[in-house]
Amino acid sequence: MLIQAHLGFAQLHRLELSKADYDLLSAMMDVQRPGGEVNASQAELRARVGLSKNRTSIAMNHLVERNIVLRPEGRYRSYFIHPYFAGYASQEEMEEALREATEAIKAGDLAAPAVPAPQRHLSAVPTRRSA
Repeated sequence: MLIQAHLGFAQLHRLELSKADYDLLSAMMDVQRPGGEVNASQAELRARVGLSKNRTSIAMNHLVERNIVLRPEGRYRSYFIHPYFAGYASQEEMEEALREATEAIKAGDLAAPAVPAPQRHLSAVPTRRSA
């Protein structure tokens, strides 16, 4: 069993996740390796939680937009759970990973988990009226 950091989980409610987002994140946490690496396809993950292909894709996009899940470039079927939410093999490993993640966030090398900025809908933009 992996050790989870309470710091991240205490903040999950602020990230505006849907039930499907939580379900997908839960499936990822269930199959993660120590440090948060997940080697599973979206099809494998959705089979674990019973989501449709479309709903799984939307949920994964939400998790990535909020920086809860990180997608490495050029790696097929590979994701990383943000260090604030990942599981670790030992207390020492977790403390070191959290310390490194906090430093990386401060340096701008790692994005902090956050709610994405609201998207402005085109209907909210005033139009010019010709006289």
